[in-house]
Amino acid sequence: MKYLHTMVRITDIEQSLRFYCEGLGLVETRRIENEKGRFTLIFLNAPGEEHAQVELTYNWDPETYSGGRNFGHLAYRVDDIYALCQHLMDMGYTIHRPPRDGHMAFVKSPDGISIELLQDGNLDPKEPWASMPNTGTW
Repeated sequence: MKYLHTMVRITDIEQSLRFYCEGLGLVETRRIENEKGRFTLIFLNAPGEEHAQVELTYNWDPETYSGGRNFGHLAYRVDDIYALCQHLMDMGYTIHRPPRDGHMAFVKSPDGISIELLQDGNLDPKEPWASMPNTGTW
């Protein structure tokens, strides 16, 4: 058995690529437009991690998605959790579970998909993160 990808349904390609690519730093590796099926598939991965892909599925006919259809979260190991969380906040995203411990944080995509950020190793707790409360759900 070989892991292929995780599929996440999205409602806006531009907003989603801004979050996943500009925010998280993932790169688009391929895109499939299917006119007959009326959908677009966009495959992303972290640089150097081509074997672990996220498939963003955009259905051309509007649908309402709630609760991620029982989807849990995507998780990424990061080099500097404080810098990435600050970058995402500067872009206007909410850090729902701040990295108070220097190790773990949660943020949500524009479609409400929880993204777990895990520090490669541990950083010492520091402000403003150490005293920042949780916001909403994650």
